[in-house]
Amino acid sequence: MSTFFAILAVILMIATAAVLLMGLRNMMVGGPGNTSQKLMRMRVMLQAIAVFVIVCALYLAR
Repeated sequence: MSTFFAILAVILMIATAAVLLMGLRNMMVGGPGNTSQKLMRMRVMLQAIAVFVIVCALYLAR
């Protein structure tokens, strides 16, 4: 079960980094501010989920 959480945590971290890069790219190109705002909100949400999964993995690994 902890392997599942470890893989899920890695997937969530990669997704968080991808959304972060998409948001940064949008800001550098001068894209719509609304899109950047949505991407940054999605990044925060993914980060929170990733932290929760990591905490669950550590808790269940005890």
